[in-house]
Amino acid sequence: MKYEPVIGLEVHAELASATKMFCGCPVVDTTLAEPNTTVCPVCAGMPGTLPVLNQKAVEYGIRAALALECEVQRISVFARKNYFYPDIPKGYQISQYELPLATNGRLVVDTPQGESVIRVRRAHLEEDTGKLSHIHEGSEDYSLVDLNRAGVPLLEIVSEPDMHSIEEVRGYATSLRAILKEIGVNSGDMEKGVIRFEANVSIRPVGSTELGTRTEIKNLNSFRAMERGILYELERQAKLLDSGQVVAQETLGWNEAEQKTYSQRSKEDAHDYRYFPEPDLPPLVVEKEWVEEIRATLQVLPRAKSLRLQNQFGLNRVDAFK
Repeated sequence: MKYEPVIGLEVHAELASATKMFCGCPVVDTTLAEPNTTVCPVCAGMPGTLPVLNQKAVEYGIRAALALECEVQRISVFARKNYFYPDIPKGYQISQYELPLATNGRLVVDTPQGESVIRVRRAHLEEDTGKLSHIHEGSEDYSLVDLNRAGVPLLEIVSEPDMHSIEEVRGYATSLRAILKEIGVNSGDMEKGVIRFEANVSIRPVGSTELGTRTEIKNLNSFRAMERGILYELERQAKLLDSGQVVAQETLGWNEAEQKTYSQRSKEDAHDYRYFPEPDLPPLVVEKEWVEEIRATLQVLPRAKSLRLQNQFGLNRVDAFK
């Protein structure tokens, strides 16, 4: 049987503010800094500490939302996303859920097959987690936690499942990175982990409109890993269905060395995280005047530049985008 891929991306982009989302700790390059050197009681999750929202991170989030043609919401609400993991010392992550910063955007991408419009469901602010290093020494296996990254501002950009080929996925991801870098809200340094992808992948028979069971591939930290992970998962799901088995809804990791996905846990739904409004932060109110001030400072975006070069100077699409 022939299947159609159905793919959505969740992109976690580190916002290029000087300090963390809810405290005054400086944001550092975690690939260079000594572990646990930019940590305070707030980002370490000590009892009794209170978060204070980073205004520059909000501004950068609004800039990105406008560049993606999103509707910036006047009122958005922070929420606690509750789960246990060693790299999240509070036992919850401060994110946004029911009322995000921005909704209903879109990104137009060019592929060898033509132009595609990928809808952006939402863009919301949240704090990053710490970083785990898994050590294997002889017969001992253990993990070390670095909290330098804990609390770093993130914008999570969630697409609709509008991508049906790896070319569309590649076009969306590369275009999004170029936009975030151009408008100055993200450095674009993939090797430093400032942009991370999570892919929601399912397949359905060609011609069907019903969505199949989806799996989520976490922490794809490069374009190559993203593409290989998605292609592997599409093939794995097709083999399961062709053999009469079912696809389990689960969260997967990508093993770069073995070039395959592996099961991490059953896929959570929203109720598993027990979201509730963050009691230590009031609703975020964004006045229209501030949004328009930010809109007025936006640069010409990469695709618009590319189209102008093609139209004015006759460059082909590849050369114009460079």
